[in-house]
Amino acid sequence: MSRRSLLRATVAGAGAAALAGCGVPAAYIAPGDRAAKDRSATDRRLSFANWPLYIDTDEKHPGRRPTLEAFEKRSGVSVKYTEEINDNDEFFGKISPALMNHQDTGRDLIVVSDWMCARYVRLGWVQEMDRAAQPNVARNLDPLLRKPSFDPGRKHSVPWQSGITGIAYHRKKLGREIRSTAELWKDDLRGRVTLLSGMDEAFTLLMLGDGVDVTRWTADDFHRMTDRLRRLVAKRHIRRFTGNDYIKELSSGDVLACQAYSGDIIQLQADNPDIAFVVPEEGAELWAESLMIPDLARHKASAEQLIDHYYRPEVAAELAASVNYVCPVPAAREVLASSKDKELAELAENPLVFPTDDMRKRLATARDITAKERPGFAKEWNEIVGL
Repeated sequence: MSRRSLLRATVAGAGAAALAGCGVPAAYIAPGDRAAKDRSATDRRLSFANWPLYIDTDEKHPGRRPTLEAFEKRSGVSVKYTEEINDNDEFFGKISPALMNHQDTGRDLIVVSDWMCARYVRLGWVQEMDRAAQPNVARNLDPLLRKPSFDPGRKHSVPWQSGITGIAYHRKKLGREIRSTAELWKDDLRGRVTLLSGMDEAFTLLMLGDGVDVTRWTADDFHRMTDRLRRLVAKRHIRRFTGNDYIKELSSGDVLACQAYSGDIIQLQADNPDIAFVVPEEGAELWAESLMIPDLARHKASAEQLIDHYYRPEVAAELAASVNYVCPVPAAREVLASSKDKELAELAENPLVFPTDDMRKRLATARDITAKERPGFAKEWNEIVGL
């Protein structure tokens, strides 16, 4: 099971959600107040908070993490690695009191989804990185991930792993191929389709299906999309809105098509080759979960060094082979392709880890939902999906 499948939550605590939704504008931290004295030169350690099941492990010794141990050996920096992030909003609520009060969080690196990264960047709660100290990032980061609207130039964030939100379907039981989002609404799929319940996870694919340029979508585009959903819900065409529990229903054939994450489907296809994943003709969302350095982190230079370590193609290849998400380092593909291990060489040809050129042309990243827009849009969305 993938990390998303097991632990992706759709609803956070009310306090954390309210805090995240309002953007806490009064807690903005100016650039000149974000850095602490860097202890990297004398204190050779750092703290790295990540999601569970999101790093390579040794099959014989699951507690060991080879790529992380390689960094420790190469750099002399000891890493305290914690798998404490189970939900974006929940983790935001956990560390926001320290950040808004200008206190050290005790973490030098965190990984959160890009739509949540936008909040940290907007609030000034993360530091700008020194790209001169990160030559591998500068050289090897996928061009498709270099210019998110929330962080121009990727100054404050670096993708850890990436993925695609597209369409998965049970090819054998459906009896036809799916090539476009519009095909989800055909009569033979009535009551056999699910969509993701999280607004941030779902809306981009649905807008792309309506022909919207998601890099500059408007409120009218959003309302047009939700009007379509209301009609589909009223007709009972959509079976339900889900978290990652779509996997079980898709595998059994109770659901014939659904909105899905590429990383989940790689896992599912290993057991069920009848499951297909498609980037629709109209396009699909390319997302990332990114590394950031919180304000007042005590080991900023060491954190930057660790990030750059993971942008070495051979290290990125080792990580990709373990977690099976879209690799943000295209050069890692050649490392895997040249492997004498048959499974690793085949992974280099998997379009859900290294998208083909044709797929890449159809991948897009939507502009962010602003703090002002979010409350109204979230209310409208949640009324439709029943949250």
